[in-house]
Amino acid sequence: MRLDKLLANMGFGSRKEVKQLLKNGAVRVNDLVAKKPNVHIDTTEDIVTCYGERVIYREFIYLMMNKKPGVLSATEDLREKTVIDLLSDEHRHFNPFPVGRLDKDTEGFLLLSNNGKLAHNLLSPRKNVPKTYYAHVQGIVTEEDIQAFSEGVTLDDGYETKPGKLKILKSDAVSEIELTITEGKFHQVKRMFEAVGKRVIYLKRLSMGPLHLDETIPLGGYRELTAEELQLLEDIAEE
Repeated sequence: MRLDKLLANMGFGSRKEVKQLLKNGAVRVNDLVAKKPNVHIDTTEDIVTCYGERVIYREFIYLMMNKKPGVLSATEDLREKTVIDLLSDEHRHFNPFPVGRLDKDTEGFLLLSNNGKLAHNLLSPRKNVPKTYYAHVQGIVTEEDIQAFSEGVTLDDGYETKPGKLKILKSDAVSEIELTITEGKFHQVKRMFEAVGKRVIYLKRLSMGPLHLDETIPLGGYRELTAEELQLLEDIAEE
């Protein structure tokens, strides 16, 4: 990889700014000052520093966000704030994107990454990756609803969902439930409850595959995945 591309990709500035760093003698390769932008770097062997700071090459980034209501699960929007707007420059320069989506008014677990292959594997219908949600539902959720969801319900457009696992936490005028599904159709959880005559008034995603929301992350906050969490993701991708 070219030295200027490595530095730019790792957030040390634009190509123009990187060129100035090189000109200023701020960059060293294996403890030797490097001033040529086209120097080839072996990212597994060469040691690159900028003003004494080690440049660690990372191709991919993986972030767990506790999405807050009111932001879009998109990379950009002309009118609305997106989840990318919540990221620091340190992470935004990797150009991550939401792996799957949450509705604007839905909160909770959201994975962001720039690894397209892993995202494809997680979202592929063939993988049947489970996603669990917690919801407040207007109306008394019953055992009949559990049975209906376990067989799959017909949505308003005629689509028949795959079976879902519904768990009743509280059955009342406003019920509390957990629902695990393996699909991600538009507004699916809300539309599944509409199919049985009820309405979701609060929705939060708790988990996706083996990853569970870190409840210590504040709404709108995020962190990088741990090595253990990343290994769980890679195990799914290889299945």
